[in-house]
Amino acid sequence: MNQAQPVGPDFDAVAATEQLSHIIGALLTVGLITAVGMLIVCAITWAVASSSGAWHSAARARTGVLVAIGGATLTGGALAWTNWLLHTGSTL
Repeated sequence: MNQAQPVGPDFDAVAATEQLSHIIGALLTVGLITAVGMLIVCAITWAVASSSGAWHSAARARTGVLVAIGGATLTGGALAWTNWLLHTGSTL
């Protein structure tokens, strides 16, 4: 009987796999730094706007904080999610 071989991605099929890995890692790092920077700026803006009574600006800054938290979460979890998908795909 023939036993089925596990199917997985062939990362050696692309010539610049190592360089592509470094580029993706750098993009994830830049994205995470940007999201955390946006979180800090929006949190400071929210605090200043709330204390000065600028409620419209405070609401916009609060939205910015929520978007920054979502962006940081998605960017930080992108690598773990990709690894999970690759592991799940190789066991199918």
